[in-house]
Amino acid sequence: MPSTFKKNLFHAIRIILAAIIAIIIAECLQLQFAVSAGIVAILSVAFTKRETIQTARDRFLAFAAALAIAAVCFYTIGFTTIGFFVYLLIFILLCKILNWNSAMAMDSVLISHFLTLQTMEPKALLNEVLLFLIGVGLGIIANLFIRKDADYMREMKKETDELIKRALHRMSLRIMDPDMPDYDGKCFETLRKTIDEASALAHTNYMNQLSKGDLSDIEYISMREKQSDTLYEMYKHLSKIETVPVTAQLLSDFFEIVSVQYSMDNTVEDLLSDFAELDKKMKEMPLPTERKEFEDRARLFIIMRGLEEFLNLKKSYMEETGYKK
Repeated sequence: MPSTFKKNLFHAIRIILAAIIAIIIAECLQLQFAVSAGIVAILSVAFTKRETIQTARDRFLAFAAALAIAAVCFYTIGFTTIGFFVYLLIFILLCKILNWNSAMAMDSVLISHFLTLQTMEPKALLNEVLLFLIGVGLGIIANLFIRKDADYMREMKKETDELIKRALHRMSLRIMDPDMPDYDGKCFETLRKTIDEASALAHTNYMNQLSKGDLSDIEYISMREKQSDTLYEMYKHLSKIETVPVTAQLLSDFFEIVSVQYSMDNTVEDLLSDFAELDKKMKEMPLPTERKEFEDRARLFIIMRGLEEFLNLKKSYMEETGYKK
């Protein structure tokens, strides 16, 4: 079962259970309009813990404002449709100004009960406040069961690394074979989709931590995303090479070494040291004598600089954040 489907199914189940339990509690308390507690619960369950808490906080403030506006409108104009219209005008404008968009419909449904009851006496007021608290409370409780998807995150990180390893290996082969079949860059499309999915998962996991958030997954995927962008730029230059310059074998061999040693916990210090030696050897190679070789060697030089940037991105990441296995 795909992970996305599992998440959506689990989210749907949490919404349904929150709504049912909210309605049951409201009915046990003999509240009027008990079904509204379920509606509030449905609207209060978000995909992450932080979103739920943020939404609940805004809705508490919005509901307090809605009660105040409704009291002024109903007791000034009367418990009439016109009074409710004026309430809607003021409340919706306030929600737009304060970005309480998610509270407009939910709070207005609760306020409409006063129009039906034709009163805002303490008993009616308590009824609506309890409906609101039960619904929002169940929404918050439902999201406490969301856990950081650490296992799937590890899988996504490994898959991302494996795709980059393959890209490096294919680059190694392409340097020595200008006629290499199926070298069309489609692997980068797969890599981009994988990185986007991993990044979304990393941010979702972060939003499901109520305590101080762990940014390590986000930082790791961000580093790999920058590396993949660098690899793609290298690919564009590599795909234009039509010959096998005298420097090609040295660079091809080094690409293969990077591919083999590529891993999550590699500090790349040894690779950068080897790169410096490679750079030195390249500069000692005889200059090209033909125009085509000159152009292709120039492209290989650009690719080398890209590979250096690729390695330095990992080095900077290790120095700035360290890597948590």
